[in-house]
Amino acid sequence: MTEKTITETLPPVRHWPALDLAGVDFDPVLTELMNEGPITRIQLPNGEGWAWLVTRHDDVRTVTNDPRFGREAVMDQPVTRLAPHFIPTRGAVGFLDPPDHTRLRRSVAAAFTAKGVERVREKSRLLLDELVDELLQDGPPADLTETVLSPFPIAVICELMGVPAADRHGMHTWTQLILSSSHGAHVSEKAKAEMGAYFADLIGRREGSTAEDVASLLGAAVGRGEITPDEAVGLAVLLQIGGEAVTNNSGQMFYILLTRPNLARQLRAEPEIRPQAIDELLRYIPHRNAVGLSRIALEDVAIRGVRIRAGDPVYVSYLAANRDPDVFPYPETIDFSRSPNPHVAFGFGPHYCPGGMLARLESELLVDALLDRMPGLKLAVPAEKVPFRKGALIRGPEALPVTW
Repeated sequence: MTEKTITETLPPVRHWPALDLAGVDFDPVLTELMNEGPITRIQLPNGEGWAWLVTRHDDVRTVTNDPRFGREAVMDQPVTRLAPHFIPTRGAVGFLDPPDHTRLRRSVAAAFTAKGVERVREKSRLLLDELVDELLQDGPPADLTETVLSPFPIAVICELMGVPAADRHGMHTWTQLILSSSHGAHVSEKAKAEMGAYFADLIGRREGSTAEDVASLLGAAVGRGEITPDEAVGLAVLLQIGGEAVTNNSGQMFYILLTRPNLARQLRAEPEIRPQAIDELLRYIPHRNAVGLSRIALEDVAIRGVRIRAGDPVYVSYLAANRDPDVFPYPETIDFSRSPNPHVAFGFGPHYCPGGMLARLESELLVDALLDRMPGLKLAVPAEKVPFRKGALIRGPEALPVTW
């Protein structure tokens, strides 16, 4: 691209409010931004200034995998953002660029490989069977979120992390306080500090361990001098919190399956397509509100004829990328036969979600257990009466009332 083809006319700044959306409705503001252009400018409810927003699938993958866009620089400048309170921790993996980011992720990589995830498959299946046994024993009606979709991912991530079963409830409470914007910055930061202190103690006691859980891997890496204790704690907190995102994702998945019974019938009749179907549901569901963490352009970069200048903040929308009609024909349609399906529900590039394989495993186990063991499963209330979380960064049903 030559300098002459680069436009210097800035698009208008669009205010993007934090909408509390019901069901799996796609954000109408994001739809407008996608239609206005591949690159627009946005102002979110909190923080300062404006930021670029990239929405096309190819551009999202480019920005997230290009070292000219960095995360560490976010520490040093105020950026418009969704969260009302935002205190990034220097050295946290989410705000590191390679090679430090690579070094830190390497310390726990073994737990999130196919082999590492398979290590917890059978234990996870047994945990889920126990939860479904209890659900069936207690009888309908029930809240599927409270009885299965919430305790199951907590148990699995705690198993992978090496957190004892007795401490699962405390982990869940801390996570909810950290992820909610309705309690204020002080409550969230206090919960984050308490979870950090817990992991500092747990990792410290695992420094000589040869076990395969995450706390042991982190303790061993600290013992070898590959990462610092603070880095280990920061990564543990991030992984623990991220593990509970499955509750919201699976809540949205089952909301779709229970409100579109033809899809559930198809999965019961053709169990062999379930992994592919789960990928399509992951592409389709709007798993978060607005956008996540920004990046900063470290030098001038041209994208689609627009000059992004050094120092400009840039957001990508994975939700928009997953609805790009140039990549996903009829993106508003849930098509279990869609192939290829290069969705970016778990991100892309160096910051790709390390728990992607674990989340798929949990989703497959949930679909198998609930569809096969509960053939009469259906909503106990009209679809529009299902309550969805308000004031949360991650979308999902607050409760999923069901009967069978």
